[in-house]
Amino acid sequence: MKTAYRNIYSVLKINRFIVMSVVVLALVSSAFSGLMVYDIYQQSMNSSFAINTDGSVIPLKWVAQQENLEVEALAHLELFHTYFYNIDASNYEKNLEKALWLGNSSVDNLYRQKKADGVYNRLIQYSLVQKVLSTESELELLDDSYQFRTTTIFEINRGTITDTYELVSTGNLIVVDRNYPNNTHGLLITNYFENTLKKLNNEN
Repeated sequence: MKTAYRNIYSVLKINRFIVMSVVVLALVSSAFSGLMVYDIYQQSMNSSFAINTDGSVIPLKWVAQQENLEVEALAHLELFHTYFYNIDASNYEKNLEKALWLGNSSVDNLYRQKKADGVYNRLIQYSLVQKVLSTESELELLDDSYQFRTTTIFEINRGTITDTYELVSTGNLIVVDRNYPNNTHGLLITNYFENTLKKLNNEN
């Protein structure tokens, strides 16, 4: 036999079921919306946009910073060693100025020491041509920087005589703000030191 209490109990059960269903759907909807927003945020962090000359928007994809950093570090080191050691009487001032943008005071101190020792005066006086043949760098990732060891092979042309040398240098690389066009990789050489310099046997 049905009573008013039983009817009320049934209604309350139905209402409870409806309320619980709405709450569950709301939670699921909120969670899904949160995941969508997070996914959109991640995509936006990995992408940037540039304006083309015709006003259209061009998407630019960023690679992960850690993967890209090693490539840029090697390119930065090659660029520095080319500027600093690939010099002659006509370009040494321009090349050295570019090289000094890529390192800190340790590079500047080495430059001043070479200048005081008359390296660049001899370059002009004897019309020497110093040409970098190759650079090879080894990198070791530290907490907040790279430690590097670079082997540079270069030759010095003295007119009728050409001597080849091997220079081993070491230092660290730290991340700084990019400076176009002076420091396009956003890296700075610190603790730079020329470890060894030896003359190689030339093959005639």
